[in-house]
Amino acid sequence: MKGCVSMKISQEEIKKIALLSRLEVKEEHMAHVEKELSDILTYVAELDALELDGVEPMAHAVPLHNVFREDETKPSLDHDLALSNAPEAEDGYFKVPRVVQE
Repeated sequence: MKGCVSMKISQEEIKKIALLSRLEVKEEHMAHVEKELSDILTYVAELDALELDGVEPMAHAVPLHNVFREDETKPSLDHDLALSNAPEAEDGYFKVPRVVQE
């Protein structure tokens, strides 16, 4: 990592961030959290130092292709055939128990 600056975060900053985000960070985990957050900040600083003029932003690392079939109109199931196995039918519709109380 040529010219990479190590970013350090203090335990006081971690406590303040934890308080603002309503997260509990126990004292026995503080050193681990401090190292992890410092590593993340160092990586972000490394990314920030890159020359990215002319690089187009992308939403995904690899191109995505639609795997769905084309939406085509096809004949639907015959109305009488659809109702033929219904336990109850009324006026050409499925009859079901009422679920909404008045």
